[in-house]
Amino acid sequence: MGLPGRGRRARSGAGCSAMAGAPRLVLLLSGKRKSGKDFVAEQLRSRYRPGGRGHGGVEPVPARPGGIHSPHRYGTGGRSQYRPGWDLQSVPAGEWVVSDTRRPSDVAWFRAAYGPAVRTVRVQASEATRTSRGWAFVAGVDDAESECGLDQGLAFDWTLHNDGDATALERQLRAVLRAVQDQL
Repeated sequence: MGLPGRGRRARSGAGCSAMAGAPRLVLLLSGKRKSGKDFVAEQLRSRYRPGGRGHGGVEPVPARPGGIHSPHRYGTGGRSQYRPGWDLQSVPAGEWVVSDTRRPSDVAWFRAAYGPAVRTVRVQASEATRTSRGWAFVAGVDDAESECGLDQGLAFDWTLHNDGDATALERQLRAVLRAVQDQL
């Protein structure tokens, strides 16, 4: 089963060894704009050590035609106009970090495809912190489903608070990584 490779971090390629079979773990990250999702995804990826060993970096991700927002398949009305798609990074041994999950249908698709391998992470930052990072409310973006769809109704496995306290964030990242290691 293919996986869409889209967004800033996604790369297209063919036949990746880690992508050949079903993943052992899929971490789906979500959060508001300027909450630090990409930063947290990179921190998780860079700290992850499968089986306690070092990792070999990000592998290319093959694109799946139509992507998850294909209206004929998923009924979501097409691709988002504002930064469509997921940013997906892979670490060795079939563990994936999806840094920009936006809609309940995204989570549903991954859960249907990969079942118990899917874990969810919500990245939160205060409005003041987001503003300090350059965020300003944009009508039609910050009130759209792509920004608010996961605000309610999903019980996240972890919620990380990313308000600029490096020590607190590090403690939260370690807790996630310990739980991930225990799951595998």
